[in-house]
Amino acid sequence: MHDGEDTDPGADGVVIRKRRKGIYILPNLFTLAALFGGFYAIVMAMNGRFDQAAIGVFCAMVLDSLDGRVARMTNTQSAFGEQMDSLSDMVSFGAAPALIAYVWALTSLGRWGWIGAFVYCACAALRLARFNVNTAVVDKRFFQGLPSPAAAALVAGFIWLVTDYGATGFEVRWYTFGLMLFAGLSMVTNVPFYSFKDVSMKRSVPFVVIVLIALGIAVINIHPPTVIFCLFIGYGFSGYAIYAWRKFKGQQTSVISTSTDEPEERGLHK
Repeated sequence: MHDGEDTDPGADGVVIRKRRKGIYILPNLFTLAALFGGFYAIVMAMNGRFDQAAIGVFCAMVLDSLDGRVARMTNTQSAFGEQMDSLSDMVSFGAAPALIAYVWALTSLGRWGWIGAFVYCACAALRLARFNVNTAVVDKRFFQGLPSPAAAALVAGFIWLVTDYGATGFEVRWYTFGLMLFAGLSMVTNVPFYSFKDVSMKRSVPFVVIVLIALGIAVINIHPPTVIFCLFIGYGFSGYAIYAWRKFKGQQTSVISTSTDEPEERGLHK
């Protein structure tokens, strides 16, 4: 017997070696790094360093966007990796933003504070669960509901922006409460949000595109907290603009159907 292999004698006496199932290292390293970003954000919030907590969430978001691409590029997709990614997302983009916002501002609202944090956390869990059981993707260019990383970026960006301007969470506690509800409920709506999945990194682009990317990086560096928050608040409202436009045009607004074979699910995603 060899390391990493099992032997199984066939019907004709020939020994067939079966390779034991393993775990792909490269994509799961990115997933673990994203999980660490969420954990780091929680620890920083517990220590009162909310700007660092927000940055931890953004780092988790960047790493989370890479693990799937790395898995596809290296052909190392696996069911284990999908489940690991989902659990990591729940920590980094569900529990972490809710806990950071609660410690930073919502704790001063009493029961309203933890209700706001829980609504966000619960909606993130529902969003991820719905994403995992989607059976028929109508248009891969769009997400159904606000993606959990974008929702987390909204919350973290707001905290980073307010902290950078020297204000405290207590001063903006009700704004934080409203933002948590908006981000949380947006995740469980049927509103379509552009996914950017049709953007191919392998295709050639005009020279002007590279110039625009360079200008975009320069604009972000003017004041990262303000620019990044504005970008994600714009993305947060873009889905509703697409929804309204499709309604106006009489087009189907839901881009993904879930569990359409179940009688109670039929007609809910039109």
